[in-house]
Amino acid sequence: MSGPERALIINADGLGYDPAITRGILRAMHEGIVSSATLMVNTPYSEAAAHEARGLPIGLHFNLAQGLPVWAAFPGESLHGGAFSEPLVPHLTPDVVEAEALAQLERLDVLLGQPATHVDVHQHLHQHSGVFEGLVRAARALRLPVRSTSPSMRHALRAHGVRTTDHFLGDTGVEAYWTLERLELHLATLPEAGVTELMCHPGYRPETVRSGYSRQREVELATFLHPRAHMALTRLGVKPTDFRVLTRPGQAPSLLLDSPR
Repeated sequence: MSGPERALIINADGLGYDPAITRGILRAMHEGIVSSATLMVNTPYSEAAAHEARGLPIGLHFNLAQGLPVWAAFPGESLHGGAFSEPLVPHLTPDVVEAEALAQLERLDVLLGQPATHVDVHQHLHQHSGVFEGLVRAARALRLPVRSTSPSMRHALRAHGVRTTDHFLGDTGVEAYWTLERLELHLATLPEAGVTELMCHPGYRPETVRSGYSRQREVELATFLHPRAHMALTRLGVKPTDFRVLTRPGQAPSLLLDSPR
């Protein structure tokens, strides 16, 4: 069997986190090269963001780090003052994580009027074993792909029958990660085969939330809107897609699952 064709997903995290971030992400999708996004469903701005994003390819930005739980029976001892707290996340049981993930996915369905394309996790908290196990259960139940941020996570997801991409690019830091120069370099050296997720955080500077990644979002927004970004994709001959590429009928099995070892 020949190798899988090359595909690129450019996914923006954080719809619904803050109104200004939402506006920037939607602009990057409508006018720029961003092809997918993920929605936080437990913030005061989730409903408005979902209304604006209807019809676009949107996944769940699974949030256990802040805000209120969606699952009505979420255990109070796992909360700080009635809300999520990131330091408590490692102590969550897989059963609790699974129930909250399913509740957040159901809320996304209601808000968007369509199902999630996939799931990723705010602050990559599925690096904790309990979060990973609970999320895997929910993803398998609904047959949803999950973001993998490392080769070891990719292998673990596939070992549990959960679909994920073949490659992952992206980060955050003190400086904006996706400058135009870095984007052009990564696009020029994109793997020749398989599905790559490029994670990004475009947006306008947050209006209501405090975030360590603030002015950096505006740099990323300018990057993904820039004519040179469009030109780089044209040279590459790749049109960005979304996570449904992993679940379409007829997709090559080698693209989705590792061979048995």
